[in-house]
Amino acid sequence: MTSPPSAPLTVRDVTEEEHLDFLRGRRSASFLQTPAWGRVKSEWRRESLGFLRGDDLVGVGLVLYRQLPRVKRYLAYLPEGPVIDWADDDLAAWLTPMTAHLKSRGAFGVRMGPPVVTRRWTAAQVKEGIADEGVRRLGDLAPSERDHTGARVVSQLDELGWIRQSVDGGFAAGQPQHNFQVPLRAADGSPRTEDDVLKGMNQQWRRNIKKAAKEGVEVVSSTTAAEALELLPAFHELYVHTAERDHFTPRPLAYFRTMVEALGAEEPDRIRLYLGRHEDDLVAATIAIRVGGHAWYSYGASSTEKREVRGSNAVQWAMIRDALAAGADVYDLRGITETLDSDDPHLGLIQFKVGTGGEAVEYVGEWDLPLSRPLYKAFDLYMRRRG
Repeated sequence: MTSPPSAPLTVRDVTEEEHLDFLRGRRSASFLQTPAWGRVKSEWRRESLGFLRGDDLVGVGLVLYRQLPRVKRYLAYLPEGPVIDWADDDLAAWLTPMTAHLKSRGAFGVRMGPPVVTRRWTAAQVKEGIADEGVRRLGDLAPSERDHTGARVVSQLDELGWIRQSVDGGFAAGQPQHNFQVPLRAADGSPRTEDDVLKGMNQQWRRNIKKAAKEGVEVVSSTTAAEALELLPAFHELYVHTAERDHFTPRPLAYFRTMVEALGAEEPDRIRLYLGRHEDDLVAATIAIRVGGHAWYSYGASSTEKREVRGSNAVQWAMIRDALAAGADVYDLRGITETLDSDDPHLGLIQFKVGTGGEAVEYVGEWDLPLSRPLYKAFDLYMRRRG
């Protein structure tokens, strides 16, 4: 029996099976909101939340609890979640019972990242912004689209006392507010073809894809979690090499093994590894994730040698083609910084992603709600000192 729309919402913990079944009925939800992601983040306590209207499950959320040092109180974190009806004019009806539940579980504060878009910019606009010395940030450009739902969500969160987390250049400690995405469906909802996606790329990208094929770059991908685990050591070796070259701290092999095992056990096609080889040399490797109609480029690595064979372009094109074949709606290249300054070290990454011909997408970002202001301030101070 379906409960009436006017029935009040309640929040309680649900089983991982109930959580996953709800996500299977949706076209798009972040992989960071799957039950499997809670198993990847094993150092955090996890909980699957259910939003119920009567007996009907109408929303879910993965909560990760991070403990305050020396005190059994927690920051409750819902990365890119929860998965609810964000278009509802009364978000308090959803968020008030959620925060009450989290407080009963020992949370001193809540952090969430609503998966709601506020603005979009075309690849051409971003390219023009990079070339214009008067443009320093994406926000300096008039967007191609403003999302009214996003604006309404921001307004409601402000009114409800949530605090927007600022991003001061670079990438935030949490999830990126700005992503670069390639739409895989036309404006009328019909699937785009490979030729159409190729035509949307810039000339350099199309040339690099052709060159990789001409040079004989071969891309192989896993089709099962077992195959992905077999490919993982080769990926990780190249990933560590990339980290040394690009000056970032790599995650250990064990982290990726847990990631492949957890996500691979949830759905057969949830996670895939791609390796691009030229002759006997591994020149590029990536990890792709898909939930429903949303496909992500999650991690990537490339060799310093043989850059001229364009292995990274070949692997990306293989992932895009597979996303198209799977009927995905969007191919998400994940985070970019908001800065378009020519002196910014992240600019090369933005330019690489812009070449795909997609669009820059701004989300509402991450928001906090203190439930105990003294403990929240203590935690904030602790994190600032660590950072």
